[in-house]
Parts: sequence; C-alpha cells; structure tokens
Amino acid sequence: MPRGRYSLHDQHDHTLLAEEHFHCAPGPSGWRYVSQLTAPSGDHAGSVDLALDELGRPIRLELHAASWQVRAAALDGVTWVRTDPTGTEATEGNVRAHAFTGTSPAFLIAIARLLRLTPSAPATRVRLVAFTDPVLAPRTTDQSWALIERETHATDNGPLTVDEYQVTALDTGERHTVHLAGDVVLAAPGIELEHLETPPSTFD
Repeated sequence: MPRGRYSLHDQHDHTLLAEEHFHCAPGPSGWRYVSQLTAPSGDHAGSVDLALDELGRPIRLELHAASWQVRAAALDGVTWVRTDPTGTEATEGNVRAHAFTGTSPAFLIAIARLLRLTPSAPATRVRLVAFTDPVLAPRTTDQSWALIERETHATDNGPLTVDEYQVTALDTGERHTVHLAGDVVLAAPGIELEHLETPPSTFD
C-alpha cells in the first residue's frame, strides 16, 4: 500500500499551494485513495477520499476544501451534491460525463485506470467534471489522453513500469505530460512526488 507525500504547486508561478499526504491501495472491488491536505501555514486544508470499481469508474468521491464538501459518484453519468460551509445549502448536479478531476493526483491515476490505454492506441477523448479550488465549484471539461510511451526500469524492489501520457485540454489545445507508475504520480504539472514509503501498486 503506497504511502507518501505530494507537493501541489500553482502551475503558473509555482507557488506552493499545499502538501497532500496520501495512502492508496487496490482491493477486491477496485482501488481506493485517501489523503489529507496541509496548507503552507501548516493548517488543515482539506481531504480526498476516492474509490474506484474494478473497471475504474468512480463509485464514491468525497472532497473537503475550505469548509465546502462534495459527495459524488458515477450514476447516470456522474452525479454530485455540493454543500456550503454553513451546511444549510446543498446543490445537486448531474452531467453525462465519464469521471471526475481536480487538483489531487488521485484523479490522474483514476482517469488512466478508467481509460486503460495501450501505447499503440489512438488518443481517447474523455469528458470530466472538475471540482476547482478553493470552493469545489464544478466545471465540465473535455480532455484527450494518449499513452505515448511505456518503459520498465530496474529498481531495488524489482522492475518499475512507467507510463508517459500526453493530455490535451480540448477547449484550449493546451498539452501537458503525465508520468505514472502504477498508482503513483511521478510527475505532472503542478504535482511533485516528495516522499514515497513503499513502492507503487501494480494493476492487473
């Protein structure tokens, strides 16, 4: 079960936004990722709890940030309930989309798990609902994912397979690269893996 720490940075000026302390693991029904976020001041900044089924679909998502809360799942597309800090207003949403995204590295692993791309496959289009910081506002976005390269590296813990994805935002045409090893993000825009206690899990 991988445990570790990511640092999350502003993609434009590289300011440190938060540190995300995480653990994740595959299980009999899929994969789960749990994390706590800490602001640069040391204050608690939120949490992520994401569970996927064996096909990579989000069967449960719970996000907390700035006293806002989102509970969501894949249901008739994707469905969510967003609650304000006072707990008095709850807004429901539903979109014909495939999955969710946001600032947490968990979402990159989840999307790759859902798409199950191979290096020879063409780019795949995916519609996502992004929950944007700091108030978890939902926004529908379309991306294109392609698995560019898969390399296996020798390590002290055995072979490590690293997948390089090219991700394109279809509304702007902006492209970026994501490197994943199993259920750990090695590198992505705004995300740095600072510490990893145990090797990544491998998916069947």
